[in-house]
Amino acid sequence: MSFSWSFANISFFQPPAFLMIGIPGLETVHGWISIPFSSMYTVALTGNCLILLTVRRTPSLHQPMYYFLSMLALTDVGLTLSTMPTTLAVLWFDHRLIGFNACLVQMFFLHFFSVVESSVLLAMSFDRLVAISNPLRYASVLTNNVIISIGQAIVARATVSLFPLPFLLKRLNFCPGKILLSHSFCFHADVMKRACADITVNIIYGLYVVLSTVGFDSLLIVLSYTLILHTVMGLASPRERIRALNTCVSHILAVLVFYIPVIGVSMIHRFGRHLPPMVRALVAYVYLVVPPVLNPIIYSVKSKPIREAMLRVLRELRKG
Repeated sequence: MSFSWSFANISFFQPPAFLMIGIPGLETVHGWISIPFSSMYTVALTGNCLILLTVRRTPSLHQPMYYFLSMLALTDVGLTLSTMPTTLAVLWFDHRLIGFNACLVQMFFLHFFSVVESSVLLAMSFDRLVAISNPLRYASVLTNNVIISIGQAIVARATVSLFPLPFLLKRLNFCPGKILLSHSFCFHADVMKRACADITVNIIYGLYVVLSTVGFDSLLIVLSYTLILHTVMGLASPRERIRALNTCVSHILAVLVFYIPVIGVSMIHRFGRHLPPMVRALVAYVYLVVPPVLNPIIYSVKSKPIREAMLRVLRELRKG
């Protein structure tokens, strides 16, 4: 694919478009690689939409724990849809151009849903803490109004935190010859490195967003589980301890599936400049594609009420 732009005597330049890349070094087999990617996107969308439909149709699941699970599923749908169009366009059709403004929009929603997912996982850890530490007050603490307020706070926090990012990028003067991105989607850390200007403000603000959202959430999740373990160790019966911890297994797995790739992506973008481009691309795909795929599987396997309700809904859909 070849193209050219005239940019002589331009003191301030913003490219009309960026050039995306699939998996570096494997361009000749992108068609084959698109098969597992298409399968994973299908599983992610189907699984998370099925969870949303199951919770909605099953009155016994109208409880705080499953409302938060619905928030997680809805977030995973948004995260999947943020990257799926451009990734499949690159792998299927070798359509690698993305407009400058379209790139900023995709970047905003990609990071928005990532921050929302981190916040939802924090809310779910609070749900488990209340359920185990104070079960008698569980229903009175996590009322429908409280859950709605938590959801609104999560969305507001992500919006306020990330709203400045596109505008911080639009003020930068970009290098005419640096339009090749490192992924098939737009990361803030990746886009800002294509600028020919001082990006100190972008770096500082990006670091602030990461620390004040994902970093802060992870610390509170660790604190929540420290308090949960303290409560569980105080239970007299070993059977009660195991039963209490079993209610947390699905959430712990979801936390690990999300935060381990997040840490990997953050470390690579800041310290992994000498790593092969293929490694950077694969870690980014794991971060964005794998959690939406695995979360529905984790909860359907580990949560008996969800599994039974999902099977019942599937039978109803088949009959209808």
